[in-house]
Amino acid sequence: MLVAVTPSGPVRGRRVAVTGLGALTCAGVGVPALWHALATATAPTSMRIGAFDTSHLGGPKELRRLDPFALYALVAADEAWCQSGLSGPLDDAGSIVTTGIGGLQSVLEQDVVLAQKGPDRVSPFLVPMMMPNAATAAVSMRFGLGGPCETVTTACAAGTHAIGNAARLVASGRCSVAVAGGAEAVMVQIAKAGFRNMTALSNEDLSRPFDVDRDGFVMGEGAGILILEEWDHALARGATILAEVLGAASTADAYHITAPDPVARGAIRCMELALADAELSASDVSHINAHGTSTQLNDLAESVAVRQVFGRDAPPVTSIKGHLGHSLAAAGALEGVVSVLTLQHQVIPPTAGTTKVDPAIGLDVVIGAPRPAEVNVVLSNSFGFGGHNGSVIFRRVVT
Repeated sequence: MLVAVTPSGPVRGRRVAVTGLGALTCAGVGVPALWHALATATAPTSMRIGAFDTSHLGGPKELRRLDPFALYALVAADEAWCQSGLSGPLDDAGSIVTTGIGGLQSVLEQDVVLAQKGPDRVSPFLVPMMMPNAATAAVSMRFGLGGPCETVTTACAAGTHAIGNAARLVASGRCSVAVAGGAEAVMVQIAKAGFRNMTALSNEDLSRPFDVDRDGFVMGEGAGILILEEWDHALARGATILAEVLGAASTADAYHITAPDPVARGAIRCMELALADAELSASDVSHINAHGTSTQLNDLAESVAVRQVFGRDAPPVTSIKGHLGHSLAAAGALEGVVSVLTLQHQVIPPTAGTTKVDPAIGLDVVIGAPRPAEVNVVLSNSFGFGGHNGSVIFRRVVT
């Protein structure tokens, strides 16, 4: 049963269009590289981002003052902004670009400086480089966005929450435009050691969501950005509308700091609230872009939630973490980008690395090859440490 919400729910209000997409991943720079990589069921050999050009974003001195996560966000945001055709400054435009960890690389580098050269040699730019809000601040300054400039730090659900919160700003009339997404750059030894020692990482460095032999996630890095815009505002300027954000929701498990609730009460409520916000029934959803981290507990709990909400006729499910690894706060943002691409291309990407779906999952997990399908509505899920749950719903736009 759907949970009733009031008209002041997460996205209820003015229609919210997606008019720009940007991505930086281990697949390469840009959305086309990402979509091309998703066409195969083979996992990449590295989840790290390769070399990329930043000359169009500023001079070397300026860019050195950004931690990699903030630079990743700028690269993805620039692609999305250019696609949208918008120009700034815009005093009523907002930005919500989030991260789970922030400038960890800068902290570690300056800790070495402190130990070897003393406190007087620590960079005066350390604090603005390590701040979790550095990415969204950089985005707002680059494009002249004078509206709300905020950071949501809700672990692996943060990217999805950023999209939902930005959509709320547009739907409520507070902003005509909002830049939403997430970025992460934490593939450093201390982060890997921490995750590995809590037995969250795969011992084989292989991400295989929902597979019978899954044994943990593989860390990734990257950034995903969506430009959200009030529907009539986009139409008035002749913008190409890529998709519509219909609904979103956020709940808490209130259960454990790392483990998901095994009966998935928070995840169930989150999907139900998102559906109610979008004024849809479960049968309206064509496809689920799952959180699907490749851990035993998370994948099973998510499948419990999906089966409870959608019943025996649950739509096909995929997880792109087999392709990209788990990029923490950037994951939900990139999954939002891929959800829009799935609607545009009418093809569901396969779940890379997965060869035999665990019978306990009980879902139609797309594996082996891309699946052409009629996809009109996509539900994207994110579930993070701390019990944070996020769901966002996108609808296809037929021109």
